[in-house]
Amino acid sequence: MTAAYTPGMADRITELLMRWKLTTVASELVKRLASGGHEDALLIVNEVFELEAQTRGERRVDRLRKASKLPPGKSFDSLDRARVPKTAMLQVQELARGDFLEHGGNVLLFGLPGVGKSHLACALGHALVDRGHSVLFTPTYQLVQMLLAARRDLALPKALRGLDIFDAIILDDLGYVQQTSDEAEVLFTLMAERYERRSLIITSNLVFSEWNRIFKSPMTTAAAIDRLVHHAVIIEIDRASIRAEEAKKRNSKGGKEDDD
Repeated sequence: MTAAYTPGMADRITELLMRWKLTTVASELVKRLASGGHEDALLIVNEVFELEAQTRGERRVDRLRKASKLPPGKSFDSLDRARVPKTAMLQVQELARGDFLEHGGNVLLFGLPGVGKSHLACALGHALVDRGHSVLFTPTYQLVQMLLAARRDLALPKALRGLDIFDAIILDDLGYVQQTSDEAEVLFTLMAERYERRSLIITSNLVFSEWNRIFKSPMTTAAAIDRLVHHAVIIEIDRASIRAEEAKKRNSKGGKEDDD
């Protein structure tokens, strides 16, 4: 059965043309075809435009994924969900809708080394890219070094503006490497600049009470935590290290083989 022309199709055609900045076509195409009695032609136009919208969307997602530097193998598809605490899994699946990005909300993932924090953060990043959001994945120390070099070149404001193109930045392993006071300062500047405007997704094996090891000054530590948690979802992964579990299984199997 052939679909019938509806006013909703006209609205959709106009919406797409406006999105593509074809303002004259948007104001004239539907009006002229409809007034000339060519509503059937609008069915074909609508179909072709939907194909164009789909193709443009796929190309945009491809561009965003390349720019994100997300590890390609760390998605929800490759995630061993049985190893992720149920509460944490539900929280991340809800976050994958991307609503928290609208108000510059943050996501903080805490847990011991090897529990899968990075994979979970990357899986969230891939899901956000699928929805058309811009994401950047970076080890924290790498981004800090880039910002520190920019500050030495008197270009820190420009570097921070450049990071504004990303709706979310995934800072992996915050606190994994001990930082100098200068490094801590540019990290705090990044957090302060993005506060309530752009989102941060942070993984860390250090609980808040240990963040003085990152920011050195109690006052700066308190200010950093205050900004991050104001609009934040905190996810705690309370389990043993995945790598330790796998090593234990391998050793157990080896022991049985020796007994045989």
